[in-house]
Amino acid sequence: MVKLSPADEPGAAVVNIPSRFTLRQLGYLLTVADAGTISAAAQRLHVTQTAVGAALSDLERALGAQLLVRRRAHGAVLTPAGAYVCDRARGLLADAVDLELSSLDAGTTLRGPLALGCYSTLAVTLVPPILQGFGDAYPEVGLDFVADQQEPLERRLLGGELDAALLYDMNLPLGLETTTILEARAYALLAAGHPLAGERSVALEALADEPLVFLDLHPSGEHTLSVFRASGVTPRIRYRTTDFELTRSLVGRGLGYAILVQRPAREETYEGLQVVPVEITPAPAPVRVVMAWNAAVRPTRRARALREFITKEPFARMAPRPGGET
Repeated sequence: MVKLSPADEPGAAVVNIPSRFTLRQLGYLLTVADAGTISAAAQRLHVTQTAVGAALSDLERALGAQLLVRRRAHGAVLTPAGAYVCDRARGLLADAVDLELSSLDAGTTLRGPLALGCYSTLAVTLVPPILQGFGDAYPEVGLDFVADQQEPLERRLLGGELDAALLYDMNLPLGLETTTILEARAYALLAAGHPLAGERSVALEALADEPLVFLDLHPSGEHTLSVFRASGVTPRIRYRTTDFELTRSLVGRGLGYAILVQRPAREETYEGLQVVPVEITPAPAPVRVVMAWNAAVRPTRRARALREFITKEPFARMAPRPGGET
């Protein structure tokens, strides 16, 4: 039996709740859901398949619901009830880990793992100051990061693999909550020798007949095309890339211009060629860079501390802004 008494209600009656399942059983369920099969989950857990199967059967009996469809040749698939339990279990297990770590020093020190994702083109600017600044403030927290494209990061957030991620606020899926980190605007990137490189701003109509080096990376590509549509211009795409620095290098060689949002502090390519950012007129709508997290998972104290660190003004001054300000 588990006895619960709300700490904020002195004198409240103690509630006895029958403990019919364990955190270990929930952990086994999550591992099977992630691994796809009971055998693969058993290998990850370093236990036998029989132990995993028995734990899942006990969990299903305790909850009165079938959580998995076990198919010999096709692995294990979550039922709707199983998916619901997994969503809730991730939060419960995170809270349990948080409680265990916090109890070591009565909750006065943050400690334990923390996983942050970051959209690949933003990572070079945002991740280093976060790792350094947050690491200095909370040395007992093991902050790790994943730099990837936006869709994989969204899936990992919804799957409970990441505590938070830094993304562009473009077509984000349901189930994520966000807070704005900063805003940026698209600009035209030109080679230093381009006739318009000395201008303070340029209309997209003036570039319509020139070759475009198109960063075809979701959601950057969709945003670039929306900027052209808003200006009534059809771009002449010459090269497509999925790499931010390759895009800049091709522009530096004079092989075309690009429309980008992220703006490095140095205006040169890896080859040392100069490139020039020029504002677009009329100015495109700003793009928000957000910190996102799974709305169904209650954030740990570590995740809440990271959110506070990233959104406070001192960090905003530390990280060069994608819109060009620092």
